[in-house]
Amino acid sequence: MLKDFRAFIARGNVLDLAVGVIIGGAFATITKSLTDDVIMPVVGAIFGGFDFSAYFIRLGAIPATYTGSPDSYAQLKAAGVPLLGYGEFITVVINFVILAFIVFLLMRSVNKLVATMEREKAAGTAEPAAEPAEVVLLREIRDELKNRGATPPAA
Repeated sequence: MLKDFRAFIARGNVLDLAVGVIIGGAFATITKSLTDDVIMPVVGAIFGGFDFSAYFIRLGAIPATYTGSPDSYAQLKAAGVPLLGYGEFITVVINFVILAFIVFLLMRSVNKLVATMEREKAAGTAEPAAEPAEVVLLREIRDELKNRGATPPAA
């Protein structure tokens, strides 16, 4: 059983999938940073300087022992207060749209490359064009003269 498992893991598809998952996780981190540190501050500046993560609706009471800010989503969430964090949801949706767009551009480029390679391969395997009838006729005449033993006149 261990031998079968090792053979399964060593197959190319499983290793490719593992590499893809690892790279995808790293890429998601980059996308999150791009959204949080570059895009959202610009969007916030355009729309009046607000931060999307600050938008939430408190669904329950704040505990009596809570000492943090009642306007801090992160502190309230850490204290266990039930919250509807629609600002965080907006940020996550923007992350998804960016990631989906980048994957779309990547797949579009790969598809164009594959199509180009297939066209080049198809063009390379195409049958050669037929020879002109005059060339075929001249070859037949030459071959017939060789068969008769005559030599063609010198040019």
